[in-house]
Amino acid sequence: MNAVSFQTQPSDYNHWRVEYDGPIATIFMQVDGAHPLREGYELKLNSYDLGVDIELADIVRRMRFEHPEVNTLVVTSGEDNVFCAGANIHMLGCSTHAWKVNFCKFTNETRCELEGLLNSGTRSIAALNGTCAGGGYELALACDEIWLQEDGNAAVSLPETPLLAVLPGTGGLTRLVDKRKVRRDRADVFCTLAEGLRGKRAKAWGLIDDFKPRSKFMTAIADHTAKLSSEGVQKQDRNGVTLGPIAVEATDEGRQYSTLTMRYEEGRRLAELTVRAPEDTPPADAAGVHAQGDQFWPLRFARELDDAILDLRVNHPNTAVVAVRSQGPIANVLAYDKAMVDMSDDWLVSEVIGLLSRTMQRVERTACSFFALIEHGNCFGGSLLDLAFACDRLYMLDEDGVQIARSPFNEGLLPMTNGLTRSACRLLGEPELEQQLQGDYEIKDSIAADECGLVTEILDEIDFEDTVRIAVEERTSLSPDALTGMEANLRFAGPETTATKVFGRLTAWQNWIFIRPNATGPNGALTLYGQPQEPEFDRGRV
Repeated sequence: MNAVSFQTQPSDYNHWRVEYDGPIATIFMQVDGAHPLREGYELKLNSYDLGVDIELADIVRRMRFEHPEVNTLVVTSGEDNVFCAGANIHMLGCSTHAWKVNFCKFTNETRCELEGLLNSGTRSIAALNGTCAGGGYELALACDEIWLQEDGNAAVSLPETPLLAVLPGTGGLTRLVDKRKVRRDRADVFCTLAEGLRGKRAKAWGLIDDFKPRSKFMTAIADHTAKLSSEGVQKQDRNGVTLGPIAVEATDEGRQYSTLTMRYEEGRRLAELTVRAPEDTPPADAAGVHAQGDQFWPLRFARELDDAILDLRVNHPNTAVVAVRSQGPIANVLAYDKAMVDMSDDWLVSEVIGLLSRTMQRVERTACSFFALIEHGNCFGGSLLDLAFACDRLYMLDEDGVQIARSPFNEGLLPMTNGLTRSACRLLGEPELEQQLQGDYEIKDSIAADECGLVTEILDEIDFEDTVRIAVEERTSLSPDALTGMEANLRFAGPETTATKVFGRLTAWQNWIFIRPNATGPNGALTLYGQPQEPEFDRGRV
């Protein structure tokens, strides 16, 4: 299979149409059935695959950076009588387990980024101008409001359990009860009712916010959208920056970007990610940041790291360990951190910090072991130290001149999925030590870093290479399934959030169900979907 690219641009969209009208944006889902990402299925009824979601993710990101004036977003369909039928069932049926897992994970992350537009002052409305099922309703649930067209046929539903013997795995169950706070018993009925619910009952149960007859639906949406926009955060004075293509040189050995390199040793199931510090100092003011646009180093780095991690997930699934290194002047990284903190009230700088945060979270949600290697000439300071904290282990060379440093970026600007800082999460059982570190931005050598709980182990030059080599060899010898489960449980200590439930509890159950015979066996419901044969279930409850 050809490698999947996560880069796209508006002129290449096959499945979405976007209209901007001052502070109001409308995106129309209009899936071209003849353009699936892979062969073997047709995208009917506005159903989606990974290619459709790659375009949606691009739309949401460009809206943040290229159209910061938008304060109200309408998500609707360009097709008549159907909003979205959800993930394409035949695509799921012919996909490997790994493909299904990565597809659902990326879909979840895209929904979270859409949901997070509210933090940027953009409110979203799902205008369901037709039937909305499964993943289509999960897309709607990621919006702040849901309006449904009342035409005698349009309904909202989560039919995965009764029809396919799987779950609404991209946030549906969690957002239903956690976000919309639908009563548990009503949610139970709704999730086992394949045909779903229509206007009046759907609103009474909290599944939608309002419904209007077909003849008045789009007018009502337009009026409501105008009202929300006038009452919302006014951002018309903001001028966006264009996100150009991410420059990458891809070879059989890896990927070379302007700020980092990802090199693969397929035989050892090892990847080496090396981040390079900025060579220059940051702009003196926000005007300078805007002038640099997408070449502002932290923005360029975040986009490149994001692309590299997505490529790792989908195109290099046999990679067991990523060794994370850094090179360059740590002072330059800290200078950029300070500049962003000082300019954090500027919308562009704020969006860059947000993208850095989401990218670090994407690293932590990747099914791969990450080992940070802190050596001579490293630049693990502040925001880049948080990348090291996102790793499962941090090995630091105990030699003169090997140093790391904290910055305000380690104190809340880059929260984890669970809402904690990575420093607080790793020191959950040592709150006094975490409190002592607040405001401590001094450069630290290996001994000080170890005493502060910032690294896993410090090793002299003789032991460092052998210890890392043995750790990698040990890691690659273990079961990938067990490691994925272990890491997912160890990485996110602390409180639960809606997002941790989606990526943890819901995802784990969905992934287990995906490999059960009741769903994907020869006579499973997902396997036989669309065929006259009835599925056969193992009736034992596990």
